[in-house]
Amino acid sequence: MHRLLATGLTAACLAIPARAEIVGAPHAYSVGDTEFEGYVAHNTALEAPGGTVLIVHDWDGVNDHEERTADRLAAKGYTAFAIDLFGAEADPQGVEDYRALTGALYGDRELLRARLMGAIEAAAEIPGSGGGVVMIGYCFGGAAVLEAARAGAGMDGYVSFHGGLETPEGQDYAQAGAPVLLLHGTADPVSGMDDLAALLDELEGAGVAHRAEVYGGARHAFTVHGSDDYDMEAERRAWDALQGFLEERL
Repeated sequence: MHRLLATGLTAACLAIPARAEIVGAPHAYSVGDTEFEGYVAHNTALEAPGGTVLIVHDWDGVNDHEERTADRLAAKGYTAFAIDLFGAEADPQGVEDYRALTGALYGDRELLRARLMGAIEAAAEIPGSGGGVVMIGYCFGGAAVLEAARAGAGMDGYVSFHGGLETPEGQDYAQAGAPVLLLHGTADPVSGMDDLAALLDELEGAGVAHRAEVYGGARHAFTVHGSDDYDMEAERRAWDALQGFLEERL
């Protein structure tokens, strides 16, 4: 699917340079013998990119949520790449499929890391990419972002939106090498405040620069439009926090 957004975007996309052309399209790449399909958005009117943002999807794969996020980031002057961790042949249709696909990656951390690193390598080949690189992710994607940080993925920053916060046995943040931003709801039933406190202690102990914003009453998927957990105010505040982080890191 090819998208062309011009001036006159809604306020959600915020300030766009004059005669900006925000172009978004699927992007195929491979990691080993597996084919993947992500989504890339960028502003063709910019002579130089403002940096690259990698977006890791929720447990239901790359869909409108990730594509909309990529378009919004492109409108801010970044090259945005929504990466695919499931593979182009995956076609999840419901909760059982989502659990099976994410469970397979949670159960094979080496495979998860290989797919993350492969996507990072693919990002370097995207026209318009360049400058610093920050990885962000939602829910399952937030947990994957933290996996990338622990793996020493070489990003300029890591951002987890309502992600899984638990550190697997035998892992740590000694190789993170860049700041971590955690955006989380106090009513998240998946990763609660005890999990957040434990992670903050880990990051402090590892000497990793970190910051957390906690949104009172927000539940697990507070940024996901159409979900029962969607919280417009928490989403707005988290988006603003992301913009400040990107301005600092890119």
